[in-house]
Amino acid sequence: MSFLIWIIVGGIVGWLASLVMRTDAQQGILLNIVVGIVGAFIGGWVISPLVGVGTINEGISIGSVVVSLVGAIILLAIVNLFRRGRMR
Repeated sequence: MSFLIWIIVGGIVGWLASLVMRTDAQQGILLNIVVGIVGAFIGGWVISPLVGVGTINEGISIGSVVVSLVGAIILLAIVNLFRRGRMR
């Protein structure tokens, strides 16, 4: 059941991050899900211990979704940096 939650929340978080980073036209739903899941992992691993907020695995809350969103935005910024040679 947690895998299904990862897919749903990952899709939403990836879509929101792609809107923030203005890469929504370049990505499809599958890439949004991947970005959301990897971003949630990055956020849970790096940001969550710094701010003391739980991760998506510990339960869905506003804080855990924000941490996942920030992680996904960081991931898209890194991808844009390598793809274009500069940040947008």
